[in-house]
Amino acid sequence: MSGGITGQGTSYNLPNFAGDLFTVSPTDNKFLSAIGGLTGGEKADGKILTEWQTYDLRSAASRERKEGADPEEYSSRKRARVYNVLQIVQEAVELSYTKLAAINQMGVNENLTGEHISGNNPVVNEMNFQLEQHLKQIARDVNYSMINNEKAYDASNIDTKRKMDGILAAITSNVEDASSGDLTVKMVLDLLQDVWSAGGISEEDTATLMANAPLKRKLSELFIKDYGLKYSERSRNVGGVNLQTIETDFGTLNLMMERAMPTDQIAVVSLEQCAPVFLEVPGKGYLFAEPLAKTGSADKVQIYGEISLKYGNEKAHGKIINVNVPS
Repeated sequence: MSGGITGQGTSYNLPNFAGDLFTVSPTDNKFLSAIGGLTGGEKADGKILTEWQTYDLRSAASRERKEGADPEEYSSRKRARVYNVLQIVQEAVELSYTKLAAINQMGVNENLTGEHISGNNPVVNEMNFQLEQHLKQIARDVNYSMINNEKAYDASNIDTKRKMDGILAAITSNVEDASSGDLTVKMVLDLLQDVWSAGGISEEDTATLMANAPLKRKLSELFIKDYGLKYSERSRNVGGVNLQTIETDFGTLNLMMERAMPTDQIAVVSLEQCAPVFLEVPGKGYLFAEPLAKTGSADKVQIYGEISLKYGNEKAHGKIINVNVPS
């Protein structure tokens, strides 16, 4: 049985084994990967993500005027402030000298029982292995946070841990509430129309419907089997992520099956407006590993970074909430 430990890793609680090594946890993070991953994105210069602004235009109308007349009114458009918070990611590994050195000590009690395990241990550098797994876990955590978190920020560092707003919390304008009812084509088309009317999903390559497995299957059933729409013959690559596409009244949209999405929600996302943002620590970088203070007969290393989500105009996205989860 695999699993994790807390505290110092030793030859007793992190035993070696022989044979091929496989992960039993999913490691795909489609939303994060599609918008830039942990190696792309933009640079921040403060704890509050460098602000961006939004503005709107008045509704289009016939604004006829008399020849030679003075202006009938003076008007201006207001701008609105939008910001997000950088969230700290920090993981640490402590490994005893024995654990670092005894790469061919198989199991825990081989020398005591006389049992010998044949084969080779594929992990020849325990520290590198553990740091690599932490990076995978950080990517999963960041992906989850960029979808599900709600912003937390305070002037004090005593009680509040900084949290970014995920895309779902950022969406406040285009929201359809299913009220625990079944998903319908009308719900989805109504939401797409609201987002399109607000200026979203206008770039077809990045216009995306995002859902967890149950509602992704329901979308396919409703739109392809019942509504008569079809998958595009070509797949679409967004940020290195291969996505299926579906033809709708509002263009050809990507279908993204995302594990971190709540099972009772669907999101419509204009991916071109989203990007990860990182705070660069002088002399270290954006996401880095460094040794910690030396004590005892063990090595200690931490991974550190500060990351947030830039989501642009929240009206360019939308969501359906409280959908009955298909069995």
